[in-house]
Amino acid sequence: MFITFEGLDFSGKSTQIFLLRERLEKAGHKVVVIREPGGTPISEKVRNILLDKKNQEMVFETELLLFSASRAQLVREVILPHLKKNHFVLSDRFHDSSVAYQGFGRGVDIETLMEIQRFAIGDAVPDLTFFIDIPLEMIESRKIKHNAELDRIELMKSDFYIKVREGYLFLAEKEKRFRVIDGTKSKEEVHKEIMKYIEMFESGKEK
Repeated sequence: MFITFEGLDFSGKSTQIFLLRERLEKAGHKVVVIREPGGTPISEKVRNILLDKKNQEMVFETELLLFSASRAQLVREVILPHLKKNHFVLSDRFHDSSVAYQGFGRGVDIETLMEIQRFAIGDAVPDLTFFIDIPLEMIESRKIKHNAELDRIELMKSDFYIKVREGYLFLAEKEKRFRVIDGTKSKEEVHKEIMKYIEMFESGKEK
């Protein structure tokens, strides 16, 4: 089963992936956790280019294509092989991030962007995607705590994140696999809701 986690920066995705992995492994499942961009030696090199604060001159089209190149490598080297083995694959971001960040946030043409994503991911479409939604003021407060560690994209201002959130909400209406989760709840409550959706999907009620 392929499950992706989406959200604005500092929304708590990593925490929820950790909790889900722990729960699934205790139940006897094989679980692979990946992050985007990254996840393979080639993809990690691309990640370093994308997130390096020195690369402020990077144009939006280059950004999109680099994310997509990293993704294409990850799909074929890691995601598809593990799905063929019936493992759970949990991804911290996937192609929906490009729609939200480069499409809505940067203003790259959506139709062109989606065509590139179809090419990059092939058959690796997530079974479920959890969008952990948090208010912008929560992002700002968390950014302050992590100020010294912010990467090139995390340095963006509030108006950018407003557009990105609109992108995610657009996808949530368009894609049946999306589940919008209230990220202001406790991590335990969020985890419980995520497990509810996964159990419903596995029982056939969410397909």
